[in-house]
Amino acid sequence: MKLSEYRPRPRLRVPGSRVERAAVPAIDAHNHLGRWLTCHWAVQDVGALLALMDACNVRAIVNLDGRWEEELEDNLDRYDRSHPGRFLTFCHVDWNLIGRDGALAASLRRSVEAGARGLKVWKDLGLHVRDDAGRLVLPDDPRLAELWETAAELAVPVAIHTADPIAFFDPIDERNERYEQLLAHPDWSFADPDRFPRFDRLMDALESLVAAHPRTTFIAVHAGCQAEDLGRVTAMLATYPNLHIDIAARIAELGRQPRATRDLVMRFPGRVLFGTDEFPPSTETYATHFRFLETLDEHFPHSADDPPLMGRWHISGLGLPDYVLGQVYASNAGRLLGVST
Repeated sequence: MKLSEYRPRPRLRVPGSRVERAAVPAIDAHNHLGRWLTCHWAVQDVGALLALMDACNVRAIVNLDGRWEEELEDNLDRYDRSHPGRFLTFCHVDWNLIGRDGALAASLRRSVEAGARGLKVWKDLGLHVRDDAGRLVLPDDPRLAELWETAAELAVPVAIHTADPIAFFDPIDERNERYEQLLAHPDWSFADPDRFPRFDRLMDALESLVAAHPRTTFIAVHAGCQAEDLGRVTAMLATYPNLHIDIAARIAELGRQPRATRDLVMRFPGRVLFGTDEFPPSTETYATHFRFLETLDEHFPHSADDPPLMGRWHISGLGLPDYVLGQVYASNAGRLLGVST
């Protein structure tokens, strides 16, 4: 048998549960429903998605795929305008506009006037985006200040994804805990220091950005973009009141350190947002997330995949109290997005 074929079945006998519906009507504050990442509509049947949301007690989904101009209009037409209150679409900006005075700010203004509820900034900023001189552009580049200040003026949050799991910056070898994942997706590796900044440099840039623009509301997605270092996430939340985080696509990391994660959420219950980043959404995805947040179950799968994409380990639940669940599931996102909950 090849090691890649090894599928050990845990024989641990522990109580388990299934949570089909969120404890309160939830807002999935991080998902992808558009064509940006998939080249086709990520959700083919919007009616079926609405039925799934109703079944799972998901009141609304934030769609981070709006892009700009015609693509934004298409997303708004398909989701926000056709189903008011159920979908909230974020826009992007075209980084080719860097260096053109006022262009990024003007683009954001147009998008918000059209109906965008926030700005999505992807990891290409810091890893791939280059200016006309071929220089890599990091999130704290002074030329982007107009964009962040305009977001503050328009009172829209900035959902920013900087870097990726720390292991993606390590060599793809026998010591890498994401070895299988990186073998399957070698383009996800940022191990080459001649091509990519180091992980800590990117986190420093993120922190510098948040510190430099205290009027701007930032949501550092994926558990502050550093789910493996909750100590730094905690320190940043304590230092910068304009910073929030979501848990999207990181319950694998958070669930293997449940006490530290619970401590963080309990310390900052108004600053953590529920999100999945699983598209298209499914009942299994939501049930796993609800179990993670609501129960004290131990040693359960974080994914239905075999082997799981995000790591060969199991997770434990947080067992958050009801008043915190209400904030994490809905009221935090509602406050940032101007949605009543």
